Amino acid sequence: MAGEKPPEPWHSFLQELDQQLTGETRLHCLGGFVITVCYGLTRPTSDVDFLSSIHSNHVLTLGQEGTALHRKYGVYLQAVSEPTLPENYGARVAEMFPSIYGNLRLFALDPYDLALSKLERNRERDRDDIKYLATHVPLVPEKLMARYKEEMRPYLSQEAKHDLTVQLWVQMIQEVRASRNI
Repeated sequence: MAGEKPPEPWHSFLQELDQQLTGETRLHCLGGFVITVCYGLTRPTSDVDFLSSIHSNHVLTLGQEGTALHRKYGVYLQAVSEPTLPENYGARVAEMFPSIYGNLRLFALDPYDLALSKLERNRERDRDDIKYLATHVPLVPEKLMARYKEEMRPYLSQEAKHDLTVQLWVQMIQEVRASRNI
Protein backbone atom coordinates (compact mmCIF):
# COMPACT_ATOMS: atom_id res chain seq x y z
CA MET A 1 0.00 0.00 0.00
CA ALA A 2 3.00 2.32 0.14
CA GLY A 3 2.30 5.54 -1.69
CA GLU A 4 -1.34 4.75 -2.28
CA LYS A 5 -4.21 6.67 -0.84
CA PRO A 6 -7.72 5.46 -0.03
CA PRO A 7 -10.53 6.04 -2.51
CA GLU A 8 -12.89 8.96 -2.16
CA PRO A 9 -14.66 10.05 -0.07
CA TRP A 10 -12.33 8.33 2.41
CA HIS A 11 -9.19 10.20 1.39
CA SER A 12 -10.76 13.66 1.73
CA PHE A 13 -12.40 12.69 5.03
CA LEU A 14 -9.16 11.31 6.47
CA GLN A 15 -7.11 14.21 5.13
CA GLU A 16 -9.37 16.78 6.78
CA LEU A 17 -9.44 14.74 9.99
CA ASP A 18 -5.64 14.56 9.91
CA GLN A 19 -5.39 18.34 9.55
CA GLN A 20 -7.49 18.81 12.69
CA LEU A 21 -5.36 16.50 14.84
CA THR A 22 -2.70 18.09 17.00
CA GLY A 23 -0.45 15.05 17.40
CA GLU A 24 0.16 11.55 16.12
CA THR A 25 -2.92 9.36 16.37
CA ARG A 26 -2.78 5.63 15.65
CA LEU A 27 -5.89 3.64 14.82
CA HIS A 28 -5.90 -0.16 14.62
CA CYS A 29 -8.58 -0.75 11.99
CA LEU A 30 -10.72 -3.76 11.24
CA GLY A 31 -14.02 -4.62 9.60
CA GLY A 32 -15.43 -3.68 6.22
CA PHE A 33 -13.13 -0.71 5.65
CA VAL A 34 -10.03 -2.91 5.89
CA ILE A 35 -11.52 -5.67 3.74
CA THR A 36 -12.56 -3.23 1.02
CA VAL A 37 -9.49 -0.96 1.03
CA CYS A 38 -6.76 -3.56 1.65
CA TYR A 39 -8.22 -6.62 -0.03
CA GLY A 40 -10.50 -5.21 -2.73
CA LEU A 41 -13.92 -6.45 -1.66
CA THR A 42 -16.57 -4.33 -3.34
CA ARG A 43 -19.04 -3.83 -0.55
CA PRO A 44 -20.36 -0.49 0.60
CA THR A 45 -19.17 0.64 3.99
CA SER A 46 -19.59 4.03 5.57
CA ASP A 47 -17.41 3.67 8.65
CA VAL A 48 -13.83 2.99 9.66
CA ASP A 49 -14.06 0.51 12.53
CA PHE A 50 -11.14 0.79 14.92
CA LEU A 51 -10.29 -0.70 18.29
CA SER A 52 -11.61 1.55 21.00
CA SER A 53 -8.67 1.02 23.37
CA ILE A 54 -6.15 2.29 20.81
CA HIS A 55 -7.29 5.86 20.22
CA SER A 56 -7.56 9.30 21.61
CA ASN A 57 -11.03 10.59 22.42
CA HIS A 58 -10.16 13.66 20.36
CA VAL A 59 -10.11 11.74 17.06
CA LEU A 60 -13.50 10.26 17.84
CA THR A 61 -15.09 13.61 18.66
CA LEU A 62 -13.84 14.93 15.32
CA GLY A 63 -14.79 12.02 13.09
CA GLN A 64 -17.57 9.97 14.62
CA GLU A 65 -21.10 9.61 13.29
CA GLY A 66 -23.02 12.89 13.44
CA THR A 67 -19.98 15.20 13.34
CA ALA A 68 -19.41 17.93 10.75
CA LEU A 69 -16.93 15.67 8.92
CA HIS A 70 -19.50 12.87 8.75
CA ARG A 71 -22.16 15.23 7.41
CA LYS A 72 -19.71 16.63 4.83
CA TYR A 73 -18.35 13.31 3.50
CA GLY A 74 -20.98 10.72 4.46
CA VAL A 75 -18.39 8.50 6.19
CA TYR A 76 -17.24 8.35 9.81
CA LEU A 77 -15.10 6.69 12.46
CA GLN A 78 -16.60 3.95 14.64
CA ALA A 79 -14.91 2.87 17.87
CA VAL A 80 -15.47 -0.86 18.28
CA SER A 81 -15.83 -2.26 21.75
CA GLU A 82 -13.09 -4.79 22.16
CA PRO A 83 -13.68 -7.92 20.15
CA THR A 84 -11.62 -10.85 21.34
CA LEU A 85 -8.52 -10.88 19.16
CA PRO A 86 -5.54 -13.21 18.88
CA GLU A 87 -3.05 -12.44 21.62
CA ASN A 88 -0.25 -11.05 19.43
CA TYR A 89 -2.35 -9.24 16.82
CA GLY A 90 -0.58 -5.93 17.52
CA ALA A 91 2.74 -7.29 16.29
CA ARG A 92 1.17 -8.09 12.91
CA VAL A 93 -0.73 -4.90 12.07
CA ALA A 94 0.37 -3.24 8.84
CA GLU A 95 0.30 0.48 8.21
CA MET A 96 -2.11 1.57 5.53
CA PHE A 97 -1.19 4.64 3.50
CA PRO A 98 2.18 5.44 5.10
CA SER A 99 3.38 9.00 4.56
CA ILE A 100 0.00 10.17 3.24
CA TYR A 101 -1.21 11.84 6.43
CA GLY A 102 0.82 13.85 8.92
CA ASN A 103 -0.76 12.97 12.26
CA LEU A 104 -3.14 10.14 11.44
CA ARG A 105 -1.70 6.65 11.14
CA LEU A 106 -4.01 3.81 10.17
CA PHE A 107 -3.05 0.19 10.78
CA ALA A 108 -4.90 -2.85 9.41
CA LEU A 109 -5.23 -6.16 11.18
CA ASP A 110 -3.55 -8.99 9.30
CA PRO A 111 -6.07 -11.12 7.35
CA TYR A 112 -6.11 -14.00 9.87
CA ASP A 113 -6.62 -11.66 12.81
CA LEU A 114 -9.25 -9.82 10.79
CA ALA A 115 -11.11 -13.08 10.17
CA LEU A 116 -10.84 -14.14 13.81
CA SER A 117 -12.14 -10.74 14.97
CA LYS A 118 -15.48 -11.88 13.51
CA LEU A 119 -15.64 -15.12 15.49
CA GLU A 120 -17.91 -14.08 18.34
CA ARG A 121 -20.36 -12.23 16.10
CA ASN A 122 -20.35 -14.74 13.21
CA ARG A 123 -23.11 -13.15 11.14
CA GLU A 124 -23.75 -14.07 7.51
CA ARG A 125 -21.85 -10.96 6.36
CA ASP A 126 -18.88 -12.06 8.51
CA ARG A 127 -18.89 -15.50 6.90
CA ASP A 128 -19.10 -13.88 3.46
CA ASP A 129 -16.05 -11.75 4.36
CA ILE A 130 -14.15 -14.87 5.38
CA LYS A 131 -15.06 -16.60 2.11
CA TYR A 132 -13.77 -13.56 0.26
CA LEU A 133 -10.51 -13.54 2.24
CA ALA A 134 -10.19 -17.30 1.64
CA THR A 135 -9.89 -16.72 -2.09
CA HIS A 136 -8.20 -13.32 -2.26
CA VAL A 137 -5.50 -13.56 0.41
CA PRO A 138 -5.81 -16.64 0.23
CA LEU A 139 -6.35 -17.83 3.79
CA VAL A 140 -4.70 -21.12 4.69
CA PRO A 141 -7.18 -23.06 6.84
CA GLU A 142 -4.49 -24.70 8.98
CA LYS A 143 -2.92 -21.33 9.78
CA LEU A 144 -6.30 -19.90 10.80
CA MET A 145 -6.94 -22.88 13.08
CA ALA A 146 -3.44 -22.71 14.61
CA ARG A 147 -3.75 -19.00 15.36
CA TYR A 148 -7.16 -19.58 16.92
CA LYS A 149 -5.90 -22.42 19.13
CA GLU A 150 -2.64 -20.77 20.17
CA GLU A 151 -3.59 -17.12 20.55
CA MET A 152 -7.31 -16.85 21.02
CA ARG A 153 -8.98 -19.93 22.44
CA PRO A 154 -7.35 -19.64 25.90
CA TYR A 155 -9.11 -16.28 26.39
CA LEU A 156 -12.62 -17.25 25.30
CA SER A 157 -15.56 -18.52 27.23
CA GLN A 158 -17.86 -20.98 25.46
CA GLU A 159 -14.87 -22.76 23.93
CA ALA A 160 -16.97 -25.58 22.47
CA LYS A 161 -19.17 -23.10 20.58
CA HIS A 162 -16.17 -21.22 19.16
CA ASP A 163 -14.31 -24.45 18.37
CA LEU A 164 -17.28 -25.55 16.28
CA THR A 165 -17.49 -22.17 14.53
CA VAL A 166 -13.80 -22.23 13.57
CA GLN A 167 -14.12 -25.84 12.39
CA LEU A 168 -17.06 -24.85 10.21
CA TRP A 169 -15.08 -21.86 8.88
CA VAL A 170 -12.14 -24.11 8.02
CA GLN A 171 -14.50 -26.43 6.15
CA MET A 172 -16.09 -23.46 4.39
CA ILE A 173 -12.65 -22.09 3.40
CA GLN A 174 -11.58 -25.49 2.07
CA GLU A 175 -14.77 -25.77 -0.01
CA VAL A 176 -14.44 -22.26 -1.43
CA ARG A 177 -10.78 -22.78 -2.28
CA ALA A 178 -11.49 -26.17 -3.88
CA SER A 179 -14.28 -24.73 -6.01
CA ARG A 180 -11.85 -22.09 -7.33
CA ASN A 181 -8.82 -24.40 -7.61
CA ILE A 182 -6.79 -22.46 -5.06
